[in-house]
Amino acid sequence: MNLLIKNGRVIDPANGVDAVRDLYIVDGKVAGVGAAPADFKAGRTIDASGLVVAPGLVDLSARLREPGYEYKATLDSEMQAAMQGGVTSLVCPPDTDPVLDEPGLVEMLKHRARRLNQAHVHPLGALTMGLKGKALTEMAELTESGCIGFSQAEEPIEDTTVLLRAMQYAKTYGFTVWLRAQDAHIGRGGVAHAGPLASRLGLSGVPVMAETIALHTIFELMRATGARVHLCRLSSAAGLELVRAAKAEGLPVTCDVGAHHIHLTDADIGFFDPNARVTPPFRSQRDRDAIRAGLLDGTVDAICSDHTPVDDDEKLLPFGEASPGATGLELLLSLALKWSDDYAGGKLALAVSRISADAARVAGLNAGQLGVGSVADVCVFDPAARWTVEGGALASQGKHTPFLGYELAGQVQATIVAGHVAYERNAR
Repeated sequence: MNLLIKNGRVIDPANGVDAVRDLYIVDGKVAGVGAAPADFKAGRTIDASGLVVAPGLVDLSARLREPGYEYKATLDSEMQAAMQGGVTSLVCPPDTDPVLDEPGLVEMLKHRARRLNQAHVHPLGALTMGLKGKALTEMAELTESGCIGFSQAEEPIEDTTVLLRAMQYAKTYGFTVWLRAQDAHIGRGGVAHAGPLASRLGLSGVPVMAETIALHTIFELMRATGARVHLCRLSSAAGLELVRAAKAEGLPVTCDVGAHHIHLTDADIGFFDPNARVTPPFRSQRDRDAIRAGLLDGTVDAICSDHTPVDDDEKLLPFGEASPGATGLELLLSLALKWSDDYAGGKLALAVSRISADAARVAGLNAGQLGVGSVADVCVFDPAARWTVEGGALASQGKHTPFLGYELAGQVQATIVAGHVAYERNAR
């Protein structure tokens, strides 16, 4: 069906567009922006007056919990959450059960996702078998089955020689290694940022040096191998300074931050709120402010939702015993807009870029843009609409987030995937 989205403010950072224009979609692809293609006849028209028409959002970290953790969430529920959040492409870490270390498992996941005809799913393969940090996986075969990169998820490699070999292998074939910078020993078992607050609350701490020591190691290995690395969910000012220096040196490194880390600090643990138990932990106000500034100056390439649905049985526990994680797919847009409004001077196009074009560039995906000929993945949202974060309003099976009760701006009105209207908010 030919689709016309008219009268909307088209924000397409990849192509430098920010203007009221009509968007024409034919056979699942963008056929025209502003000017109608020849002989175009709309089968359906969406009036986007007063709304923003942006590329479908690209999320660099979304756990879908399949296979193995269906009691926490299912592919069906989390894909619906993605649609409700305007996310049309998502990258999922390999820490499923079984781990994504075999081509057959990756193919099964991609097949299940395709059948739902919603968001495009791009798995990360395990860097080592079973994420145990011992034997390398067959990265070439995993790439052929659909993996876009390789990760250890939350399991750091203790043997640096194994990481060296992994990066040599990745460099040889042009693969990207996705790493979360955390030392294998310092801070192990910690549940909160190592600082005065954790001391007062009697919580075991994760010091900033757990991140910075790992970063020093990663950058030395990058210098030795030339491998391309994406750093997942940086959390500290000191870590960002190291990344800033590495980029200035010319190392092929990119990084992202979790959307909740842009706004919250360790003080938001409050009275041991388990919804504020996340990995990496919320850090100090200085770290939070450095993340905000890093997003503004480009040190941080992208914002991810770090979507990690957790069920009640594992979350409604004492803080130190609760499972880390928060639902985030439906909050990604609003939290990015909040950063723009609160800190970035209302630069709406920059916020959109950090969750679409920039994220797609990091992941090497042909997504996050609305150029003529590109796949018509579109997010239509109302930047002024305000909504209250409530568990019952979330499509995700995971209802836990530290933002419960917050009023946020930015509400998705329609999500289009490859020209197909996959989600529409009934209220409009």
